[in-house]
Amino acid sequence: MPKRKDKMKVFKLSTLVLIVLLLGAGCCPSMETFYYRMAAPPAGDGDISFYRGPASDTMLVNLPDAEVRTVIYCIGDGMGFNHVALTRHYTGSSKTLWMELLPVKGEVMTHPANPGITDSAASGTAMACGVKTNNGMIGMTPDKTVYSSILEVLDKKGWRTGLVVTSPISHATPAVFASHIDSRGKQKDIAIQQFENRVDVLLGGGQKFWTDETLAEAADTGYQVIDTRDEMLALKPGPVIGLFADEGMTTFDPEPSLSEMTKTAIDLLSSKTQEWFAPAPKFFLMIEGSQIDWAAHANDADRVVRQTLLFDMAVREAIEFARRDGHTLVLVTADHETGGLTFNVDPDTGNVKTKWSTGGHTAANVPIFAFGPGAEKFAGTMDNTDIPKRIAELTGIKTFPVVKADVTQKATVK
Repeated sequence: MPKRKDKMKVFKLSTLVLIVLLLGAGCCPSMETFYYRMAAPPAGDGDISFYRGPASDTMLVNLPDAEVRTVIYCIGDGMGFNHVALTRHYTGSSKTLWMELLPVKGEVMTHPANPGITDSAASGTAMACGVKTNNGMIGMTPDKTVYSSILEVLDKKGWRTGLVVTSPISHATPAVFASHIDSRGKQKDIAIQQFENRVDVLLGGGQKFWTDETLAEAADTGYQVIDTRDEMLALKPGPVIGLFADEGMTTFDPEPSLSEMTKTAIDLLSSKTQEWFAPAPKFFLMIEGSQIDWAAHANDADRVVRQTLLFDMAVREAIEFARRDGHTLVLVTADHETGGLTFNVDPDTGNVKTKWSTGGHTAANVPIFAFGPGAEKFAGTMDNTDIPKRIAELTGIKTFPVVKADVTQKATVK
């Protein structure tokens, strides 16, 4: 069992100082914006030497029609069209990111149910459950009618499930796939629901939101409970809860990278073992590049580029599995745009000048890229609620969205 780490004293002090400064300046940022500005970026946050881009700019040829047995749903939190374009430029103007090799492309509208601009809870609920809700609400409509996520419905059909993020695993985007609550801020309650929903693979940060009692119960139920990269690389086939940071991950060594967590999750979920559900498993995996959004809230272009490239390396893992498997649908999109990013490039020097219109979210449409059987259904312009509806159609689900009462949870990890 991993022991609780007490890393919060400095964090709480710096938070208090920042609150005083913000109040003194007459500023009242949203909770989502506020969260991401607390910690200074670690040294080397502009280093992108880890990135290994595609050897060719040639677009992938889409896979032939086949049964969809796996869905890998990649969400770049806060990643707008210009975040992708800026990142591509930093890798070399003639280069293409892995996500841009996906042959089907479209764009997604992101507005919430309530007037204004979406947060990750409302947009995530739309992307997971196929219904609109108000900002801050998780997995339910404004009247608190609870809807099942696409993960939960596929879980009922016997699919394995996983969530991989660099934020706390109980943060808004992963929360919408396996919890239902009226406020995204109730992360301890969200963590309990994620465990009770028996998501098979949970990898990310957020140790502080998981009690020792819940983790002990998880271990007793059959989960491998880990908190280091070495433990992750030594996992046996079977369910796992990996919590690698007290809150958000640093995204630096010695933590596992997002691409390493993604590869681990794919290996576990695709493992053909009789002991764990089925010899020929189907699975649903959501991967979030959580901290693209955090960097954009801070209007930090270097951090945006690094976090987008870390996310793109995870997309690469999804693509490589899909090409081997032949039955995997890969989707890459975003929950909203953050920062109102624009940029231009000096034609003589190649120097980039970025400009931000806000430290918050915007109403801009976001990209979607698709590859695999049924990918053509994600071309063109769509609402974010359309994404899980189309996944449902491709995976043989006849009724979606569906009220939560219509779905029975797995009782135990098998």
